[in-house]
Amino acid sequence: MLYGICNLSIVPLRFEPADTSEMVSQVLFGEHFKVLEKQKNWSKIKLHFDGYEGYIDNNQYEEISEEIYQQISIEKPIFSGELVDFITDTKNQLTTISIGSSLPFFENHQFQINTTRFSYDGKTFSKKLPKETLLKTAFLFLNAPFLWGGKTPFGLDCSGFTQLVYKLCGYPILRDAKQQATQGEVLSFIEESEPGDLAFFDDTEGNITHVGIIMKDYYIIHAHGKVRIDILDHSGIYNVETKKHTHRLRVIKKII
Repeated sequence: MLYGICNLSIVPLRFEPADTSEMVSQVLFGEHFKVLEKQKNWSKIKLHFDGYEGYIDNNQYEEISEEIYQQISIEKPIFSGELVDFITDTKNQLTTISIGSSLPFFENHQFQINTTRFSYDGKTFSKKLPKETLLKTAFLFLNAPFLWGGKTPFGLDCSGFTQLVYKLCGYPILRDAKQQATQGEVLSFIEESEPGDLAFFDDTEGNITHVGIIMKDYYIIHAHGKVRIDILDHSGIYNVETKKHTHRLRVIKKII
């Protein structure tokens, strides 16, 4: 088994081994993974954080030993907390990173990937935060554009948004909306929900295709075109601008 770590800012994770293939997610700087299959130009990987699989360009990651992989896996994760910032290596080369990037072996503003040491002076997330922090964190991404497979302020999809918000607050959840819907406790009514709970929505065939974070007073923040705030009622999401329901409510889950 081979192991790797992302040493670039934001790398596409693709459905098939081709640049033209659908981007199903992204790999952020510092994320580590197992290499399930290595081809000439592409590797099929499985991310440690959420078990998500896809293909990554061989030029866009660095191999690490099994020992380092295991050490990173058991250490307390520390994530960058600035929307956009940069890190500096010992040659004074800059690498831009987005919020939620991983900083392995972080201590005294220093961290390391293999033999390369980096400096980072920005804010970090490193512990479980109170539930009310979820919405404060979610508001950081207001107006960020929707991007299928994205999970950064430059573009994210609905479940990339919820996963990133929960991750920064210390609560790892799965990647896709239908996967996240398998987690937590089912609530029967909106009235039972608290700010920070997740609402899931389905299509006409009953497949869960959307997720958002419930706010107080029957509002919801979610990624649809952009990260936006809309009204949540028993039917689903109501857009006051278009005066139409855009998503049909399926289930509400309390994750924490």
